[in-house]
Amino acid sequence: MMHGGGWWSYISYDEKKKQPQVQRDLLWRVWGYAKPYRFKSVGLLSTILLITGLSLIPPLLYRDLLDSMVSFERVFEVIDLPVEIEDKAGALTLTNVSGAVTFEQVSFSYTEGGDGGASLLGLSADTAKDETELPALQISTRSRAIEEISFEIKSGQLVALVGPSGAGKTTITYLLPRLYDPTDGRICLDGHDLREISQQSLAQTIGMVTQQTYLFHDTVKANLLYARPQATQAEIEAACQAANLHHFIISLPKGYETVVGERGYRLSGGEKQRLSIARVILKDPRILVLDEATSSLDSQSEALIQEALERIMRGRTSIVIAHRLSTILAADVILVIAEGRLVQQGHRQASHSAHEILLAQPGLYAQLYHTQFRETL
Repeated sequence: MMHGGGWWSYISYDEKKKQPQVQRDLLWRVWGYAKPYRFKSVGLLSTILLITGLSLIPPLLYRDLLDSMVSFERVFEVIDLPVEIEDKAGALTLTNVSGAVTFEQVSFSYTEGGDGGASLLGLSADTAKDETELPALQISTRSRAIEEISFEIKSGQLVALVGPSGAGKTTITYLLPRLYDPTDGRICLDGHDLREISQQSLAQTIGMVTQQTYLFHDTVKANLLYARPQATQAEIEAACQAANLHHFIISLPKGYETVVGERGYRLSGGEKQRLSIARVILKDPRILVLDEATSSLDSQSEALIQEALERIMRGRTSIVIAHRLSTILAADVILVIAEGRLVQQGHRQASHSAHEILLAQPGLYAQLYHTQFRETL
């Protein structure tokens, strides 16, 4: 499909007419490539119209446009990527989800090439280091990110994932919304293998809040509506109030119609995180997957975010990569991960919390508590 010199090699500059000229061969290639897609993608249609309309663009924009043509090749490379996870024929659409989750002897290895495509989504694998993470142990190189992990989460429980950096906690949170399928074993939601459930149904059931917030160059309201396009203004404002964000938004020059900028650069880190929380509240998922914000935020922002998270976790099955002692103390289940394996787990009982049960045992959890979490008391 691609010309040897890239898309931009099909464009020349007519000195006599003082405007760019698009070779006919390029037009045939572009329209021929796009035809099978029937223009279902707005982004693809915009790209096609831009390329075929180059001859109408004022000469002063020619140089800038020619430079930007380099990115078109990358756009089509992404469009051409094969779909790795597809629904099975007759995939289930879940209704009345309770939120019970089980991992049964689950193992996973990222695909050849490093992160299995995580970088395309702006995600990071567990090998990334974070100064705010728990202290890393000296671990051996392993071929699998997680190995034979089994646990059960009941509906409505709060589960804290604890362990050193690179242990496999993030990988576990990627497998539940089916960003990847397990290499071995299976993951079940309400007794159904995730591979038997339609991806749309799964996406409606699970909400994710990560430390890195994904925002578009659009208004505050538009960014919130990605969670639920049919939401009313009253529902949007209620979600923002629950996320401790409403008063900030109405103080902006255009309120909910204020443009946040590319990747939300006009907002602070805490404001972006609260917007992400408001988006999940608006979505109202049955299961919440959360990577807690770290101490890189100022104390006021951290307190507002923590209060909002406590609201959203009530009554939902919540799986949290825990950085705060308060979350760990409140957890119904604590899973301790190291070197890709589940090395300890504690379950709340009538007389003892999961934290107390694990702390009474010799092992990694007690070590992490005394070296890391105890300082936060």
